[in-house]
Amino acid sequence: MSSIHIYWDESHFWGLLVTRALSAWGIPHRLVRGSEIADGALAGKFGEAPKLLIAPGGRARGKAERLGPRGMEAVREFVRSGGVYLGFCGGTGLALSGPHGLGLSPWTRQGYKNRLHHFLSGHVYAELDAGSPLVPDAMDSALLPVWWPGRFAPADGGVTVLARYKTPGPDFWVADLDLATLPEGTMADWENLYGISLKPDFMQGQPCVTANDYGAGRVILSYAHLETPASRQANAWLGHILGLVLDEPTTTAPLPAWDVSARPVAWNDDVLAGARSAMEAIIRTGTDHFLLFWRNPWLLGWRRGIPGAGINSLYSLICESMAVEPGDDALAFWRENRDRFRVLMGMLENGVTGYLLAERLAMTVFHSDPSAVSPEGLKEQRRALFGMPPEPGGIHADLVSILEELYWRLSLSAQS
Repeated sequence: MSSIHIYWDESHFWGLLVTRALSAWGIPHRLVRGSEIADGALAGKFGEAPKLLIAPGGRARGKAERLGPRGMEAVREFVRSGGVYLGFCGGTGLALSGPHGLGLSPWTRQGYKNRLHHFLSGHVYAELDAGSPLVPDAMDSALLPVWWPGRFAPADGGVTVLARYKTPGPDFWVADLDLATLPEGTMADWENLYGISLKPDFMQGQPCVTANDYGAGRVILSYAHLETPASRQANAWLGHILGLVLDEPTTTAPLPAWDVSARPVAWNDDVLAGARSAMEAIIRTGTDHFLLFWRNPWLLGWRRGIPGAGINSLYSLICESMAVEPGDDALAFWRENRDRFRVLMGMLENGVTGYLLAERLAMTVFHSDPSAVSPEGLKEQRRALFGMPPEPGGIHADLVSILEELYWRLSLSAQS
């Protein structure tokens, strides 16, 4: 049985990143749901108790709701009794103190006064605490990936800062703006002319990765996604942490690149295959009309306001589900849900295609007739299809819920 459990609920795309990383390195692991945690998974009810619980990115409040009071206390007891908690992004937010938080760290989450400052993505240079055993030898700085991170609100309480942000890396974006493509001084000009501040300078010196004790256990929280594919220094750091926690040699080789569209098909179910084709058609519509683009083979980019993250998540879950040979439990679940999934997928394909084209039309006619395509109408279309950030919803949420349950069952099949 695995010494690593991954809290799967409300992880979507980010749970796949963690699962893929451990699988690529050959490290045994198990995906666990909030209900299983509440029922004793971390105490060994379903096999050997793990040494490490990883909470991937995703919506912290949703993760807390799926755990419920019993599950949240079970996580606290796991760490208090000597377990290790490793959180990435949303998993970090879940561990902090405050509403919907586990209170594993005395720090809380700090909001953004400028909402655009939340939409930061790409690699950033960071200064590391080379004196900590949790940091690899001779790694006093690193280029670390962040994908729309939250922020710590530091407070007293015995927290060690393992990494602090320095300056943006070569692939750093603010919302849908690639900073490397802007002539020097552009953002200063925008601030002077329009009063709009997009500079990520506020990040410099802020905590990025922290560690603290909780009872007999350890809490490691990272707004950097150390599990990002082919991110050499981040991957080396993650491998180092896993080696310490598991008390056994662990590779620090870079994780292989991830090409979502090139994933092999081990389960050629016609409904899933149709959904994959539908998502590829949606993405093609978005890219043809300058609303979506591939930043790399696993991550979509999108124009501000377009629900690119939801599209990316759904497509990735479909492709990864088709890459696993199903067991009896997964097949039984799919037989009960495939017709509903097929109907919902057809509704989403038609709705998203029309919505994307309406967004494109609104962009085209904006300067001649800004009211020709109602912004409120577009907002309602998006709400029906994807919900409104930060709360997921709409048809997309129903589809992702089915796929998350399916993939969890597929993962159990692969381990049996």
